[in-house]
Amino acid sequence: MKSVKALLITLVMIFGASAIPASAQFKFGPKVGVTVNNMHFNKSVMDADNQTGWTAGLMGEFTVPVIGISADISAMYVRRNAKFAYENNISKDNRDYIEIPLNIKYKLGLPVISKFVVPYLGLGPSVSFLTSRRNIEQAYKNKSVDWALNFGFGVQLLSHIDLNARYGLGLTKAISPFAGTDKAGIEGKNRYWTITLGYLF
Repeated sequence: MKSVKALLITLVMIFGASAIPASAQFKFGPKVGVTVNNMHFNKSVMDADNQTGWTAGLMGEFTVPVIGISADISAMYVRRNAKFAYENNISKDNRDYIEIPLNIKYKLGLPVISKFVVPYLGLGPSVSFLTSRRNIEQAYKNKSVDWALNFGFGVQLLSHIDLNARYGLGLTKAISPFAGTDKAGIEGKNRYWTITLGYLF
């Protein structure tokens, strides 16, 4: 049921982005990058290290002329790796997602250089759908849907190259333990950096 709700909200996000005025400029293209994930636990008995993953997919960008406001929405395949330390035990979990982030961006129009370099700030929600295994060593299960709030910054070069760095603040529980295990009550949320490079046609 949660997956259905998440899918409906995602469709609203997509149609909301497409409702930008017809005078808006539209660009799209491929995007690739790396992720650095750190699971945030609700109890100090569990610890996690930063783990590097990757992402690739497509993005579309709408820009409203003059006012410098843009919106971009992407469909990305994401690998988020995690490594947990609990007492003397170490667990690894490589999770694959289809992530759909929607970002509202404010582009800073700077005199003279704006034809070549346009910096911007971004903020928006993201929903990720798990496509990999659910269970981790009979102790945890990955949640099928993960919501986050992204905020970051970037720069567009020569109107086509998009370099972006954003921080994802997990809003929902990404994992939860099975009942009856010694890890019961320990829950985790995703915290991650994503750095991407895209080319917009």
